[in-house]
Amino acid sequence: MNRAITRKLAAAATNAYQSKVLRKNLCGGANASAATSTQINNHIHEDKQSFTHTVHPYDIAIVGGGMVGMALACSLATTPLTKHLNVAIIDSNPALGSKVSIKKEDPPDPRVSTVTPATISLFKDVGAWQYVQQHRHAYFDKLQVWDYTGLGYTKYYAKDVNKDVLGCVVENKVLHSSLFSRVEDTDFQKTIHPSRLTLMSLHPSSSSTVESSSSTEASYVNGCLAKLELSDGSSLYAKLVVGADGAKSQVRQLAGFKTTGWNYSQNAVICTVEHSVENQCAWQRFLPGGPIALLPMGDKFSNIVWTMNPKEAADCKSMNEDDFVKAVNHALDYGYGPHPKSSLLASADMFSWLGGNLVISANDSFEVPPKVVKLASARMAFPLSLMHAKDYASRRVVLIGDAAHAVHPLAGQGVNLGFGDAFALSRIIAEGIAVGMDIGEVSLLKKYEAERKPANVTMMAILDGFQKAYSVDFGPLNILRAAAFHGAHHISPLKRSIISYASGEQRLPLFS
Repeated sequence: MNRAITRKLAAAATNAYQSKVLRKNLCGGANASAATSTQINNHIHEDKQSFTHTVHPYDIAIVGGGMVGMALACSLATTPLTKHLNVAIIDSNPALGSKVSIKKEDPPDPRVSTVTPATISLFKDVGAWQYVQQHRHAYFDKLQVWDYTGLGYTKYYAKDVNKDVLGCVVENKVLHSSLFSRVEDTDFQKTIHPSRLTLMSLHPSSSSTVESSSSTEASYVNGCLAKLELSDGSSLYAKLVVGADGAKSQVRQLAGFKTTGWNYSQNAVICTVEHSVENQCAWQRFLPGGPIALLPMGDKFSNIVWTMNPKEAADCKSMNEDDFVKAVNHALDYGYGPHPKSSLLASADMFSWLGGNLVISANDSFEVPPKVVKLASARMAFPLSLMHAKDYASRRVVLIGDAAHAVHPLAGQGVNLGFGDAFALSRIIAEGIAVGMDIGEVSLLKKYEAERKPANVTMMAILDGFQKAYSVDFGPLNILRAAAFHGAHHISPLKRSIISYASGEQRLPLFS
């Protein structure tokens, strides 16, 4: 009897010590956790049975292994203060853990991204851009934008802001593969879980008790870990859960983050097309139903992103290839309205009061995009919407990429905002580790939110404003739009500001 009571008291003391040590280590900085098992094992020398089923927690669980989630993993893996972290990547894509074989002779995939110079710089910083350069990609240093009314157009050049390029068009699979390859070339401790997140527990119930068979659960009960349950029946624990799982984020929903937004009643049709000559410019024309963009991909290929109403999108997907090619050329040439006039002096007179800030160049005359001769991929369509999470962070949970914000693809900025989120979060996690902070602490994560939310909201507002301004065909508004085009074309400070902002510099110094 006395012996049984003694054993119970010893077990209670053991649990109390486990809880105290685990709370100190798991709720502290990431560097502290390595000593946990040693301290506990030195203290406990009789009952080793209680540790046989211990589940070791992760430092970070990234839910979503797409481009943005992999960018976060890549940045963590290559940053000195975070490369020792133990990270779980949760994604139901069964091919995520294996390298994708990308052959240059394969036709381009229609899912592409236009990465800005700022994003390219981030990729170079973590050593991932060298892998992109091994595959098809297309830099461009010129962009022409015009209106279907024929009243205005503008052209942007990288040289106007002392840059070599305005952007680079890369297939999404190349970006993802490049990030994954860079992670694989490090000693980063990552575990890929090919499963879906089904349940996430952040605040254990008040009736939860510490089980002696699970020291990790002790830390969960004490609020030092989040618990994630997966569709394959397994569960794991992490100090920080990162939602990188897209616009329909399960992490965002389970964490209770509220969102605001609306549908645009528009679809985007995307595909790859082929020319008889190389396309070296990015083109965008605003049509009555939405913009059409023609983006260079290299090897005489271009990518089409054409915004229209859902019925038109369905018609474009179902029409035969020859008719679709004719429709694309019609939309990029004389369809819907005339070419803008390249009357330099007439346009310049409108802004003569600016004096030295006026730009007049014969090279800025309107150009017609290269003809499309062939459809080179399947046509895909997806609905467009705007969504923004009211909060990006709470204790132990943070959102990045489309899980936090989804934008109109008007200027190809969506993935660049996501990459900006990923690299900013990695840097702030490193800053927290440097001062011994708990990486799941809300005060640390709110620093990330404070940095990224203004930049994202500003870009979303600009894109939404453009979408609304160009979705109305109204005489006086058409004239105002034409004036805006001419202003952007001829007023050099305004032009420089637009190019700098679109290139990833998150500021709008309009007349600096």
